[in-house]
Amino acid sequence: MKAIVVEDKNLIWQDVPEPELGVGEVRIKVHATAVNRADLMQRQGAYPPPPGASPILGLECAGEVLEVGEGVTRVATGDSVCALLAGGGYAEQVVVPAGQVLPIPEGLTMLEAAAIPEVFATAYLNLYMEAGLKTGERVLLHAGASGVGTAAIQLCKTTHNPCFVTAGSSEKIARCQALGAEEGWDRHQGSFRTSVMDWSGGDGVDVILDPVGAGYLADNLASLNTDGRLVVIGLMGGMETPLNLGLMMMKRLRIIGSTLRARPIAAKASVMDALQKEVWPCLEAGTIKPIVENVIPIAEADRAHALISSNETVGKVLLQVV
Repeated sequence: MKAIVVEDKNLIWQDVPEPELGVGEVRIKVHATAVNRADLMQRQGAYPPPPGASPILGLECAGEVLEVGEGVTRVATGDSVCALLAGGGYAEQVVVPAGQVLPIPEGLTMLEAAAIPEVFATAYLNLYMEAGLKTGERVLLHAGASGVGTAAIQLCKTTHNPCFVTAGSSEKIARCQALGAEEGWDRHQGSFRTSVMDWSGGDGVDVILDPVGAGYLADNLASLNTDGRLVVIGLMGGMETPLNLGLMMMKRLRIIGSTLRARPIAAKASVMDALQKEVWPCLEAGTIKPIVENVIPIAEADRAHALISSNETVGKVLLQVV
């Protein structure tokens, strides 16, 4: 089979050995995969795959089941599926534990389905399973126009959670508002804190989903209500910064560090099961939709990476394999 191989940080579409199928696993003929910032980091040598995972880039895919391993009853040969991966999506075939595979929601194309697993799993896991978001609580979503951000906005709208976003331009904020965000702040205009507090009537927000990290920590803590929860899912703004422990204690705040890729298979399966139960009906009804910015042939993966690096996209950039 062919796959994207990283050689001296260059992306090359070339022949590689097919992955072996094990007990409890599913072999998928990949129709499309999607680009995530984790792929860009791995390409630069800054985000190695977890032990035992494929070194090939790609954290999600959609395609057709070619073969199932011993003990698999969740899907069958010939099924159209999408999957959450620890790696391996930039290829003609991928092997993945069955618990991380779901049927494509009715009414969606394979291309649309390829934009779902990583971002909706990340958003759902961190809003509802980690932060314990309750109906009516206010949410601050950083990078609102990203894949995770656009998924999270729609989830919040569905569960009646008013949300405020930060993004890189007024145009992106308008796109986020069209998806359901109530208000937004252009990150190039400085601190978001005052605007968030004004929007919340001075109370602050209950949950913050943050891929930035150190650069936003002080303003995040100041923007949280009593018993607020900050979930850090990325470190684009740095790893280390002073922490006001007194403020944390007085407001009973919680800071939750969260990653998805390195979680155990059973934990990922539980997230996918929750998506099928809670999110799949909304996707099938059209009240939630994957947001796709562009579709690029897999052999031109470098162009897709450059597009993500430009910070000009809203939602997902897909790589079409067949």
